[in-house]
Amino acid sequence: MSNKTGNAFDIKIFARIMSFAKRYRMQFIIAALSTILLAIVSAVRPYVLVLAVDDFTESKDLNNLVNFVLLMFGLLIVEVLLQFVFIYYANWVGQHVIRDMRAKVFRKILAFKMTYFDNTSVGKLVTRVVSDIETIANFFTQGVFMIVSDLLKMIVITGVMLYINWKLALIALAVLPILIYATKLFQIAIKATFQDVRDQVSNLNGFVQERVTGMKIVQLFNREKIEYQNFMKINDKHKKAHVKTVWYYSIFFPIAEIFSSIAIGLLVWYGGFQAIGDEAVTVGAIIGFIKMSQMLFRPLRQIADKFNQLQMGIVAGERVFKVIDTESSIDVSGTTSAENLQGNIDFKDVRFSYIKGEEVLKGISFSVKKGQTVAIVGSTGAGKSTIINLINRFYEIDNGVISVDKTPVQEYDIESLRNKIAVVLQDVFLFSDSIFNNITLKNESISLETVQKAAKQIGIHDFIMTLPGGYNYNVKERGAMLSSGQRQLIAFLRAYVSKPSVLILDEATSSVDANAEQMIQYATEEITKGRTSIVIAHRLATIKKADKIIVMDKGEIVEEGTHQELLAKSNGYYKNLFDKQFSTQVA
Repeated sequence: MSNKTGNAFDIKIFARIMSFAKRYRMQFIIAALSTILLAIVSAVRPYVLVLAVDDFTESKDLNNLVNFVLLMFGLLIVEVLLQFVFIYYANWVGQHVIRDMRAKVFRKILAFKMTYFDNTSVGKLVTRVVSDIETIANFFTQGVFMIVSDLLKMIVITGVMLYINWKLALIALAVLPILIYATKLFQIAIKATFQDVRDQVSNLNGFVQERVTGMKIVQLFNREKIEYQNFMKINDKHKKAHVKTVWYYSIFFPIAEIFSSIAIGLLVWYGGFQAIGDEAVTVGAIIGFIKMSQMLFRPLRQIADKFNQLQMGIVAGERVFKVIDTESSIDVSGTTSAENLQGNIDFKDVRFSYIKGEEVLKGISFSVKKGQTVAIVGSTGAGKSTIINLINRFYEIDNGVISVDKTPVQEYDIESLRNKIAVVLQDVFLFSDSIFNNITLKNESISLETVQKAAKQIGIHDFIMTLPGGYNYNVKERGAMLSSGQRQLIAFLRAYVSKPSVLILDEATSSVDANAEQMIQYATEEITKGRTSIVIAHRLATIKKADKIIVMDKGEIVEEGTHQELLAKSNGYYKNLFDKQFSTQVA
């Protein structure tokens, strides 16, 4: 977000939003033309009224009066049709633009590095993609087109007034500079309040999203009252931001109404004296000028309101473009296909830090050969999970080289590489959808029969069939209808059906019952057969069966070898870790 400078209008953001309408040039032109014609027709109607009143006052000819009435009725029909065309196409363009903009933002978000999500509130991103972009729709429908329409009406009406009687026109326009100045002040003042409103909406969305997601923790630690109080503080700031905008509106509109009424009063006063004195001011002109004055000042008041819609769109656009312009995307310039990936993995002096200057991996090097199962063990914070996050480029390394089949991972087409690497994380995420769709992730090339066959192979088909609806069972948001062990089994199956060349597992079994742990152990053995596997090991059975064990501490590899080789080292790091954590486990 740029600083709140007080500028009423940001031409760069305006031009950038307008650039999204280029694809819909024809519809944009139709809306613009209907706006121009609408302004002309709207101004012609009061002019015809002047002619009708003056003609009937002088001639008393009812036939002419009927003709004038019919003409005004025809103009009204044309105005209604133009209004329909204008409203339809202005909204059509607006909705198509925000669809394209929303798609661009979401596509950008999909390409962000994990670091971006580590440092950005989910609620704020949701605000950008949904409500901020929805506000930009009003930029077109209630902003640009309406402002142009109102300005044209004012210009045409002013021209007609000057043509009919320039003296009356000058009287009507006398208060216009004051209104324009008041409008300018209003626009500048209101921009800062709109920025504050959008900030508070974003904060409110972020707070609610986080608390709803973490409701179990809130209730578990009796935080309901505290979180309610925190919510009330944020909610109150949100209210105050909106009330401030209402304050400015409540000042401006009465002022605009007062000066409009003064102008009409002056017209009646001056016009009446001129008409009584047989000057060149007719009754029709006075009536017409009153009507045109209302049509002149009403758009001015609306322009102030519509300009605010335009400003809100620009403020929202500023926030959305900040996401689009964020340089946090993974480099996707690699072109090497990973279609025939063998699974030989090499780490050479790899250094990595989530926060600059705070290294998590401190120059680690190791190799995994095709078909090997490598277990990584170590205390919490040793860097185990970081390793599995780097292989398929969730994050970019600071220094060193990560290679697969002797090719640096940066040189692979990232989509092709990730298709061949399957990851089962400790914190399994499931979408609010059926088990089948959570397994296939709606990949149409994976059939139900394929999923069922794979489920039987790793021993979880029977468990799925015990659920209502079987593979069509809806697990609800984040898999809330399943236990942690059941979610992990689904994640195993999801990885297995993708037929990866490299498998990465965080096989944590905390809070998993004995039956689920047995199923997970069997699934682990089946899924790792014949493919390169890197496992953050939590069970002795997995560790003992690994072809190699990598022992980590504080971002460094301190030992490597098989289970027996490492146990043979007296006072070795692994032996001490084994005695503390694994010796009580049953293989």
